[in-house]
Amino acid sequence: MVVRSFCFTISTTSFNLQPLLYFPLSLSLQDCVGASHCSDLKGGFVTLFPSPSLSNSKGVSKMPMFQPCRKNMVAGYEGGGDGQILDLATAVKDGVLGGVDGGIVGTGVGEKVDLGKMIEELELCEVPTVFICPISLEPMQDPVTLCTGQTYERSNILKWFNLGHFTCPTTMQELWDDSVTPNTTLYRLIHTWFSQKYLLMKKRSEDVQGRASELLETLKKVKGQTRVQALKELHQLVSSHATARKTVIDEGGVSVVSSLLGPFTSHAVGSEVIGILVSLTLDSESRKNLLQPAKISLMVDILNEGSIETKINCTRLIESLIEGKDFRSEVISSHSLLVGLMRLVKDKRHSNGVCPGLSLLRSICLHKEVRSLLVSIGAVSQLVELLSGMEPECLELALCVLDALASIPEGRVALKDCSNTIPIMVKLLMRISENCTQYALSILWSVCKLAPEECSSIAVDAGLAAKLLLVIQSGCNPILKQQSAELLKLCSLNYSDTIFISKCKLTRTIQ
Repeated sequence: MVVRSFCFTISTTSFNLQPLLYFPLSLSLQDCVGASHCSDLKGGFVTLFPSPSLSNSKGVSKMPMFQPCRKNMVAGYEGGGDGQILDLATAVKDGVLGGVDGGIVGTGVGEKVDLGKMIEELELCEVPTVFICPISLEPMQDPVTLCTGQTYERSNILKWFNLGHFTCPTTMQELWDDSVTPNTTLYRLIHTWFSQKYLLMKKRSEDVQGRASELLETLKKVKGQTRVQALKELHQLVSSHATARKTVIDEGGVSVVSSLLGPFTSHAVGSEVIGILVSLTLDSESRKNLLQPAKISLMVDILNEGSIETKINCTRLIESLIEGKDFRSEVISSHSLLVGLMRLVKDKRHSNGVCPGLSLLRSICLHKEVRSLLVSIGAVSQLVELLSGMEPECLELALCVLDALASIPEGRVALKDCSNTIPIMVKLLMRISENCTQYALSILWSVCKLAPEECSSIAVDAGLAAKLLLVIQSGCNPILKQQSAELLKLCSLNYSDTIFISKCKLTRTIQ
């Protein structure tokens, strides 16, 4: 039979094919696909099958062949997601098997790039299934094949053997030979595929770095609409590429961009500058420079009037600035800032701004001087009313803010005067997370202690006692259990035992 083209199998899942011929790669692969294409393929072995599309010179009918599902297609592969069947001629033609001693294909670069380094730096979400070890579900760096035809990462399969298993992990067949054979062909496929991706990434990275440098130089010279366009492009670069962010920082771009913020800066320029800065890692000197009153004032103005994306960037930038040790609370003691944040939190059209706004409010509330100002703008009642419709992540932030406001007298009064405070807090106990339970319990304690007779009866009617018993019986923090016991005792002071039991509907629990 005259064979015109061949397919070879790299097996990663269980199926049976009867090979026609086994031979070393160095023996006669060159006869099949040409010496110029196969000179770099040394060692290892492949199993040859007639392709389904073949017929001999006498017109013999085609031989049927297994065809895996077509998903996760890779250039040069007949197979897909399972990646078992590869058309060798097509693979060589398309460069899948090309390369010089493992160097990057088609680059003229002969140096060998470490496969592990490429895999780590690329961080690809989608990798051809044929490259994945069935044990670790990670790309293979040293693939070896068992006697069953299944291929694994060497370290993973050796660990499997060391655990006392002498079966194939994929098929669970008993092994008649526990030796492993390096799958050189698959290794070269993996290395070449990742090399091509790595080269493309490096090229893009170099282009991005160069463009970022050009834009920084441009910003030093231009004004008006040209400056806005340059800032927009730089904003896109630093938002998408870590190399661009590094270039901006290394070349002093933070000071260049920060200098554009001032009392006479337009909102168009200010919005782009803030978008750039929020993507960068700022050192203490840069933070100190941005905390100047004129710059903070501009940020607050943009927070109140910008787009939702700009508002979110403003909150994140301000929050990163006030984390420093040299921060003074006077900088954020701004009525306009707090009003802008509450508007962002209450904006039902743009729910993506709720968490960033609450996160900054939480950071601000760490400073006692600002809490009274926040209570004075009606933040307590507004936040309480918003609790019922919040996502769990936002809910925890809001409760943290309310708990901080409950630490001052005017905050406790505001919580007591809000009719929904106690029912909502009782409802949140043991519902979302232990942190939420802790904040809700702390708020309830502050309110009930302020007016025991009035608030305790409201809390008991809302079902607080049953919830407190649930907390006490749970496996949560011992401090929470102690707080629950003290609050339960406080609520029971205004009732006789019989009345308290009847009001709390605890007869069944006590019996």
